Amino acid sequence: MPAHEGYDVVIVGGGHNGLVAAAYLARAGRSVLVVERLGTTGGAAVSTRPFAGVDARLSRYSYLVSLLPRKIVRDLSLDFRVRGRTVSSYTPVERDGRPTGLLVGGGERRTREAFARLTGSDREYEAWQRFYGMTGQVAQQVFPTLTEPLPTREELRARIDDEEAWRVLFEEPVGVAVEENFADDLVRGVVLTDALIGTFADAHDPSLRQNRCFLYHVIGGGTGAWDVPVGGMGALTDAIAAAARAAGAVIATGHEAVRIETDGRAAEVTYRTADGEGVAAARHVLVNASPQELAHLTGDEPPTPAEGAQLKVNMLLKRLPRLRDTSVDPREAFSGTFHVAEGYEQLATAHAQAASGELPTAPPSEIYCHSLTDPSILGQDLVEQGYQTLTLFGLHTPARLFERDNDAVRAELLKSTLAQLEAHLAEPLADCLATDTDGRPCIEAKTPLDLERDLRLPGGNIFHRDLAFPYAQEGTGRWGVETRHANVLLCGAGAVRGGGVSGVPGHNAAMAVLEDRS
Repeated sequence: MPAHEGYDVVIVGGGHNGLVAAAYLARAGRSVLVVERLGTTGGAAVSTRPFAGVDARLSRYSYLVSLLPRKIVRDLSLDFRVRGRTVSSYTPVERDGRPTGLLVGGGERRTREAFARLTGSDREYEAWQRFYGMTGQVAQQVFPTLTEPLPTREELRARIDDEEAWRVLFEEPVGVAVEENFADDLVRGVVLTDALIGTFADAHDPSLRQNRCFLYHVIGGGTGAWDVPVGGMGALTDAIAAAARAAGAVIATGHEAVRIETDGRAAEVTYRTADGEGVAAARHVLVNASPQELAHLTGDEPPTPAEGAQLKVNMLLKRLPRLRDTSVDPREAFSGTFHVAEGYEQLATAHAQAASGELPTAPPSEIYCHSLTDPSILGQDLVEQGYQTLTLFGLHTPARLFERDNDAVRAELLKSTLAQLEAHLAEPLADCLATDTDGRPCIEAKTPLDLERDLRLPGGNIFHRDLAFPYAQEGTGRWGVETRHANVLLCGAGAVRGGGVSGVPGHNAAMAVLEDRS
């Protein structure tokens, strides 16, 4: 690109949110340039072939879809589909010396029977129905607001129109409601996990960061369902990039933004390539990066550092392992969310150990098999041979634990995490792992420090910072994307109503630009 080329909008970062903004703005007739540091677009929402010589295209980082509004898919005419999972979750446990578990899904009768078999009565199932009936009503009211101007706290409260639900989700630690509604430790743990995805918090954390995480995990699509992206997560970002390009947006990969200068009405973005530096002028700049990176680019005071708290593991198996609990088919158990070491007390213990600076002795995690729902991510020969993928997401492993030696701690944590899984298997996981063309097991693990290095997620935090409740607060602006610079907007996960694969911050930043008459 020639130096000082001018655009209506320059977008820093080609992750899915930046691409959504680019597509909306280009379709509205704005000239748009996207500058992306990496050689490909997509950020954390990508598909790659991580294992040498193996035709398996995995969602390497983010992996399920819930918060993406159908409105965005329709507005941008995206060639993208998701598939629902018939099984919500399976949680193995040993009770009275025998392996058993809780299978949620496959119809109301089967789920009720599973609860009764585990707990001895219908009480927990009925409490489950009431609790998720309540969150479902909240989801129907809150989810549509994500692509509207930010409501005030009182406006959102009035829209929900349920004081008990407001208290449970917005005012007191979610652990209170979990303990009030459920008696069984395993059931309590399954409920709590949605409050801890990528969020290092106790059930009773007074900051309510766990409540905010829980809320975003139960409102997606107005139902709380988490669906499988057909073709993998890269299929989504490829579709958005194609829509942006088709509308006229210029997407320049291998272009790293290094500085933003603005007087509030006009701006210049300095970028660096392998051949040197260039400058692009714009009326508006949208930053699809973390608040820390935004501050770095504009020379502002950076916000409080963020910290991630997860282990992401990708695996390819020759076949699914057999389970000790023979009452459930592995193809059902792994098609939903397979909870490991996620009893309520186990989660509390793991958090306390990590908070004291130690790796959890029983690391909690959850696993699912993408290829059971969508085999298209595997080559046909792998499908015919029965190969399957496994995606594992570990909890309560804050970035601070890896600082002494990331490689050594990663290996130690991976070993202990897989040991927790193997306690529920009837055969060693190693016997099921596929190998690449060099004979190495098809397994890779990513710590928060790996994500910070590879994707510049601050502290490896998958949300860029603590999630915020989806209502207006001091300084949030009309759309939750505004910054102290009038013509510089934050369109990444760190925006209000950011986090997850949603496109919401990209949509909202685009709407803010289109409303600007200055």
